[in-house]
Amino acid sequence: MDLSELKSFVDRKWDDDLVHRLVDYVRVPAKSPAFDASWQAHGHLDAVVRSAEQWCRAQRVQGMQLEIVRIEGRTPCLFFDIPATGGLGSERTVLFYGHLDKQPEMTGWRDDLGPWKPVIENGLLYGRGSADDGYAVYAALAAVQALDAQAVPRPRCVGLIETCEESGSPDLPAYLELLAPRLGDVQLVAGLDSGCGNYDQLWVTTSLRGLAGGVLTVEILGEGVHSGNASGIVPSSFRIARRLLDRIDDPKTGEVLLPELHAVVPPERMEQARVAGAILGEQVWRQFPWVGCSHGPNEPASAVAHSMPTTTDPLEAILNRTWRPALSVTGAAGFPGIDEAGNVLRPRSVFKLSMRIPPTVDAERATWAMKRALEADAPYQARVSFVPDHGGAGWNAPPTAPWMQRALEEASQRCYGRPAAWMGEGGTIPFMHMLGERFPQAQFLITGVLGPKSNAHGPNEFLHIDYAKRLTGAVALVVAQAR
Repeated sequence: MDLSELKSFVDRKWDDDLVHRLVDYVRVPAKSPAFDASWQAHGHLDAVVRSAEQWCRAQRVQGMQLEIVRIEGRTPCLFFDIPATGGLGSERTVLFYGHLDKQPEMTGWRDDLGPWKPVIENGLLYGRGSADDGYAVYAALAAVQALDAQAVPRPRCVGLIETCEESGSPDLPAYLELLAPRLGDVQLVAGLDSGCGNYDQLWVTTSLRGLAGGVLTVEILGEGVHSGNASGIVPSSFRIARRLLDRIDDPKTGEVLLPELHAVVPPERMEQARVAGAILGEQVWRQFPWVGCSHGPNEPASAVAHSMPTTTDPLEAILNRTWRPALSVTGAAGFPGIDEAGNVLRPRSVFKLSMRIPPTVDAERATWAMKRALEADAPYQARVSFVPDHGGAGWNAPPTAPWMQRALEEASQRCYGRPAAWMGEGGTIPFMHMLGERFPQAQFLITGVLGPKSNAHGPNEFLHIDYAKRLTGAVALVVAQAR
């Protein structure tokens, strides 16, 4: 393989084609069904799937079969199947995974940016979804094309691109069951929906946290009453909820108090986290948009006085976001806006809870542990309910095969000039757990472009274009070794 030609091919493909496709993709508000109950009527998910299908067909990849697969009442999936080349048999398969649905708008975008407004600035493509995960189907096919352009032998490649990942992939099991006979013997899963610790080398995701959550409702009155008349006699529903949440995590440290939600960190993952911490240093926590200072890479430690992370130790920070549980309150109801807030003791407080759990903790068991803790012995005999509304299993990668280890190191050195690095991620991709159970012998290349400050799900989300180019080439090199 001519590596300079591989790089030239990938760079041209991105500059002349893929960037333009992603600019168009950003403009479409293809929100995941959890954030758009009328997704079928709006047609945005269908639009991005059809656009990706049309682009794939236009590539004229030899022997490729392509279709939009639909199950009544479920979000659509794009499926492609490309035969092996160079005399390799097609019974063994590389499976590419990605998704085309997006998170909602979120507030806080820069005045000149917006979720559906693509802007290219300093090599970054701003807008919702291009990095999470619209680029995946385009990069996957570009990697295959880069190998075929030089007649490099490669295995059969199939792709499954879903449209409900941001909702927890509720439709994916049905599609996996439907398509299982067509997947073959999957030897490598290339999932392009993850992150990178920096933009300097290939990062391989070793684990993903799971997710447990639901809606906590605390009711103390049948209707609101004058706070001057009732406060001091009627307890605040907010104060009751605050006491209940203190059963779940320590309000001072954030440490989760339920033993069912913890797991032992495997020695291999501990060592990988230690190496990643040495590579990234304070960037592990400096990457976030703290209030009070910018936390630039050259700022002295005293600059963080206004906003402090839970820990400044890189190893502990990595473990906190990859192998330890953490609770977030992501929404609330029962509260009037500031302008409408009168002197009223509110009858109820409602909170949406999101609990990230270690990769090996059972999500259902974690959810029921939360429910028991929150609903037992309610203070003041308030009416308390915790209704689970979502969840997802975590994932821990199988041991890395020697060929995979060599391929990853070579790909990183040749595409980035630095060794590969391994680290867990704090997010959840239910597809990985599903594939891990279905193909226990497969190797997993879980990677992605969501690096420092890329801010997936939040304002000012961006795709680092140069990193995506290099990643496309690296994926191609690994695929070429998967035989």
